[in-house]
Amino acid sequence: MRRTQPDHSASSSDRPAARHGSRRLLGRLAVPAALAGAALLAGTVPASAAAPGGPYTGMGNCPLNAPAMTNPANLQVGCLVSITNGGKFTLGSTVVPFNSPIKLQFGFYWDKSAPEVTFPDGTTANQYNVVPPTNAPLMSAPMVEITIPGIQNFLPGITSVFAQVELAGQVSKFTPMATGEPYPVFQLPIKLHLFNALFGPDCYVGSNSAPLVLKPTTGTTAPPAPTAPMTGDPGTVDFTMDPNGHNALVVSENNANLVDNTFSVPGANGCGLLGSLNQIINWTMNLPATPGKNSVSFQQTNANFALDESVSDLTAAMAASAAH
Repeated sequence: MRRTQPDHSASSSDRPAARHGSRRLLGRLAVPAALAGAALLAGTVPASAAAPGGPYTGMGNCPLNAPAMTNPANLQVGCLVSITNGGKFTLGSTVVPFNSPIKLQFGFYWDKSAPEVTFPDGTTANQYNVVPPTNAPLMSAPMVEITIPGIQNFLPGITSVFAQVELAGQVSKFTPMATGEPYPVFQLPIKLHLFNALFGPDCYVGSNSAPLVLKPTTGTTAPPAPTAPMTGDPGTVDFTMDPNGHNALVVSENNANLVDNTFSVPGANGCGLLGSLNQIINWTMNLPATPGKNSVSFQQTNANFALDESVSDLTAAMAASAAH
């Protein structure tokens, strides 16, 4: 586990130094003894309190009071909010555009087992467990209209098909400092909900028991041959220490592009009366589809995450940001 304290004076323009320095920082954060009094503020900011501001803007649903977050055995805790403003999702022969924002928000912790991953260049990074947010969905995605080739031939006059990406399980293996490395930033299990006048209310591609497991990276993917790899973009990464004297660190990643083309897609289920339209949808969408025949690109992604060694100090930092 890396415990070296980095030089915070490094500028965001010094990308390689900033990236590797950030991993060392995420190995261990030192909390000055003078901040011990912040423990009096442990727990979630009261509902009546103002939403956190400054570098913590948008983190008001972070589950700071969840048992997994307040466990004294944790070495680090944090909060994340991420918004993707563009991109697309390709399943077999069907494209689902991301033309409205997709939002992810959750808390995370690094426990006493101190899990780490090692990258090809020999550097390491912490890997965190994810905790769902309070009073909010972990992922929210808009419904979009899509074109499924051939559907109009089977459903004359009823050609509009809408799709919505939904969470199909817990986000896992959150590795924020995989930035620029050929390693997933997280694992995201999803399912695609299809809507049409004849599909019924429970028409899906994927399910909770058989999800599409996305492993988006800002580095380069490794799909099976002959599929060509995709390469993402870490965007601009910056680091901000808490402006009110707390020990929390906020990392921002702006205009990033996360990609994946290594996942498989199962067939449709629950479509039409007693599943009568499942095979039609599979045929028109070319499903099931093996790895390499599907892809996702989360473009124009802006993410902020706050990190602290103490949940009480992080809570106090957010409360102070709201007061200011």
